[in-house]
Amino acid sequence: MNDYIQVDFVLEPHNEIEVDILDALLCEVNFESFVATDNGVSAFIKKEHYATGIIENAINQYPFSSKITWSEQIIVGKDWNEEWEKNFFKPMVIAERCVIHSTFHNDYPKLEYDITIDPKMAFGTGHHSTTNLIVSELLSMDLKGCKVLDMGTGTGILSIVSILHGAYSALGVEIDEAAYVNALENIELNNVKNNITILHGDASVISSYDNESFDIVLANINRNVILNDVDKYSRVLSRGGYMLLSGFYFDEVAMVAEAAAKYGMKFDSSKEDNKWALLKLIKV
Repeated sequence: MNDYIQVDFVLEPHNEIEVDILDALLCEVNFESFVATDNGVSAFIKKEHYATGIIENAINQYPFSSKITWSEQIIVGKDWNEEWEKNFFKPMVIAERCVIHSTFHNDYPKLEYDITIDPKMAFGTGHHSTTNLIVSELLSMDLKGCKVLDMGTGTGILSIVSILHGAYSALGVEIDEAAYVNALENIELNNVKNNITILHGDASVISSYDNESFDIVLANINRNVILNDVDKYSRVLSRGGYMLLSGFYFDEVAMVAEAAAKYGMKFDSSKEDNKWALLKLIKV
């Protein structure tokens, strides 16, 4: 099992917007998971990806007004799950219709959609604005009979929500091996393994799928990954189908929409939560 480096960042004075910016910059250098703290954020990266200077290089990309300090510790892989479960992952309610909790939670509301996630190191528990935005949008849509593609599936949460909300099938794609395994575990926990397929790899794995194979494409990933792969997403999306994109800031919506427009995608709507964006496009 993978060992991780936990880096605890302190921002003085504390600034939530700058914490989000720091998260985004750290994503660029292979940090995978983030947990908000009272005075900053704890960030996690695989030990083999951690190198001297990567934090300084990331921070130097933005003129932070807050003073940023940090400390590091090794999280042994076998200890990570217990650490997360005890200290970080709390039940989450989205759109007053969906509750996301783990197997060890007992105190959570009974709602229309009850989803069990044991996140390990994978991204996607509903706590981050980007996951929350996409889940909320999915719950507002009629997914009955739809075939869904979920790029960067993480915990598998978006695929799971899609199936429970009426989609016919979902294909989740995940490049990180630990997250891939975790997604398989979570679809089993939610009794949707017959409706969801999880593939290990990047966007190249969908090259074998026919044009217009999917009715909905979801991508909650780094902006640069979306810009690089949006042509592949569009190719497998049916005409009249929707693409829901997140993982970038609201002031980057125009940039992403412009890139997607080159591949037949038309702007439908956008939403914002704590500076993070949801961009909804339709294929014309």
